[in-house]
Amino acid sequence: MSTNLSVALKQWRAAFLVSAALANTHAEAISPSVGNPREGGRDNCQPIEHIVYIVKENRTFDNYFGTFPGADGATSGKISTGETIPLGHTPDQLPHDIAHTFYPTAVAIHGGLMDQFDLIPGGEDLLGYTQMTEQDIPNYFAYAKSFTLADRMFSSLAGPSFPNHLYSVAAQSGGAFDIPDHYDLYIWGCDAPSDERVPVMDNKGQVSYVFPCFEFTTLADTLQDAGISWKYYAPGPGDIGYVWSAFDAIGHIRQTPLWEHVVPDTQFMNDALSGNLPAVSWLVTPWDVSEHPPAGTCVGENWTVDQINAVMQGPDWNSTVIFLTWDDFGGFYDHVPPPVLDSLGLGPRVPMLIISPYAKTGYISHELYEFSSVVKFIEQRFSLPTLTARDFQASDMHDSFDFCQDPLPPLILQHHECPPQSDTHKFHLYNDDDD
Repeated sequence: MSTNLSVALKQWRAAFLVSAALANTHAEAISPSVGNPREGGRDNCQPIEHIVYIVKENRTFDNYFGTFPGADGATSGKISTGETIPLGHTPDQLPHDIAHTFYPTAVAIHGGLMDQFDLIPGGEDLLGYTQMTEQDIPNYFAYAKSFTLADRMFSSLAGPSFPNHLYSVAAQSGGAFDIPDHYDLYIWGCDAPSDERVPVMDNKGQVSYVFPCFEFTTLADTLQDAGISWKYYAPGPGDIGYVWSAFDAIGHIRQTPLWEHVVPDTQFMNDALSGNLPAVSWLVTPWDVSEHPPAGTCVGENWTVDQINAVMQGPDWNSTVIFLTWDDFGGFYDHVPPPVLDSLGLGPRVPMLIISPYAKTGYISHELYEFSSVVKFIEQRFSLPTLTARDFQASDMHDSFDFCQDPLPPLILQHHECPPQSDTHKFHLYNDDDD
């Protein structure tokens, strides 16, 4: 085990002990409701036939929605010296990435104190202590005002993209808590070179290194067994965004005919407009429009608007819910300590927008969500078994809906004019060997 990883594990265990105590002080505000009656009579109304799960990259709630009226946002943050500073303005394209893998995440969280985002690699210039406003992301604000915004949505794992994307399809990561060690920008999963390894942690906190191709049951498996249609729209081999294609890391999907359900992300709009969306869709973004620093936010928002407009202009809008979220904190500041569910998470808050004819208008959900919550919503809608303790315990998200309300009309939005874009392909991806 490397020196840095040994230090990381010690920091991580200490952090969870402290944050467990801190999280308990927030329990009333963030714990999911259990057994409460829901508005809208969900037992009598069930209009949802299509669920779309869009996962973008690397933002916190405070970075995007810290200024949103009525939400639990912050416009200032604590740094490692104990000083509180105002959050600056996030440029459309950042000059560099900020570390957000396992060890830097533990450093930033600092046992729930949320005051060391300036000590992570790439955060020394306080770029992580910045945020955007409605002027920067007007269409995301428009969705939040017209539909539902969740301000207690947390990344499932206190770390980077690879494991968090696995939670979005399986409510677990197979114990993986970081990116593969060679961090090739094009290949991470079962397609990776044979010497590729990713660190995994067992339930006793022991770490080992395994090839990043796993065998555990996913939501796609239970959908397939139940005869329910599904597709995973994602960049393909050779595209930088292919590393975010989670099913590439599931051997019995990548290496069998089930891979036919994994299709190019460019197919999504055509399927939405033509009424050919399956019951469950995942949509993963190409790199240039991912919003992963240094990729621009504006072009990323415009891409998202195109996808959502296609759903709204297609024949299935009145039976659809779109869950739009971001996969990890990306090194950006957030002021809310993540609740402690187990040794891997939760990680810092990320934005979530719930867009549907049956979403509550202008509603801000304060109920605890994580990526497994969307998995649970899908399981409940289609009467599927749960996969892990995570989706079993997760909120069902029904607080954000009124399924018996008159359907909300489509909200067709226009592109936001973007500043000139620089080349975003050349960037440094931090890993845990960076100090």
